[in-house]
Amino acid sequence: MDYESCIQRTLNYIEEHLDEPITLETLSEIACFSPFHYHRIFQAMVGDSVMDYVRKRRLTFAAERLFYSNDKIMKIAIDSGFQYQESFNRAFKKMYGVSPKQYRNLVQISGPFHGKAYLISKQFLGGCKMEPVLRTKPAFHIIGYALKTKNTDGQNNRDIPEFWQQYIQNNLGCTIPNPINNADFGICTDFCPETGEFVYIIGMEVEEGTKALDGMVYRHFPEQEYAVFTTPVADTESFTASIQSTWNYIFTEWFQQSDYEHCGTVEFELYDERCIGPEKMMDIYIPVKKRAIEV
Repeated sequence: MDYESCIQRTLNYIEEHLDEPITLETLSEIACFSPFHYHRIFQAMVGDSVMDYVRKRRLTFAAERLFYSNDKIMKIAIDSGFQYQESFNRAFKKMYGVSPKQYRNLVQISGPFHGKAYLISKQFLGGCKMEPVLRTKPAFHIIGYALKTKNTDGQNNRDIPEFWQQYIQNNLGCTIPNPINNADFGICTDFCPETGEFVYIIGMEVEEGTKALDGMVYRHFPEQEYAVFTTPVADTESFTASIQSTWNYIFTEWFQQSDYEHCGTVEFELYDERCIGPEKMMDIYIPVKKRAIEV
């Protein structure tokens, strides 16, 4: 399945319908993906979440009209997908640093303009191919600490490393009651593709019914089939880059070469004894299901 062509079709559709309602469901149908799978593939290949990309393109479209036309701001706001001028003003000022009215009166155009994305084929670690192990993990239970974040404007890439730093520096793993083993989980769950929001949990596996202490969360996750990817061996300095490269490979290369798609449930990283010492590796668990056969 040619993922680049699928995503490019939706990029073209977005450009042609910036002044019309655009939904995640419509775009995923054009791409022939489930909404969640489309959301994750788009993010990996374009660099923005779907609706964040649409918002930035609409604001660029609005900025061009503000500067080059005499159309009323309210009309530009509506044509750019905003029902209310107040919400348009807030979004515009967040992106450009000035209100739409102030922008119109500027002598020179100021950025940031957000151009249309054009996909470029990506290679992973010099063309290295990774094959996951397909594994059915029985239902499991986690106690840990939760953070709500979102994958727009790179917020999760700032929030999650800081969250891990706090977890490690404060030795919070030792406060989790009666863990089954010493492995730490980094769990992404409760996804909302429309907003990019999700919950990230750092914790450890426990027996069912174990009581969480104040400030902690207890979560149950049902049995699920996972594609399990083991990161290449790396030293401490390059370990983070190795993990990020593996995530990138999963969504930009492996899925389109496989017969599977993301099924939209919990995904997680598993940090066990292999993360100790000069040579490090860890596992990434991606929930998968067989992709529907196109007729």
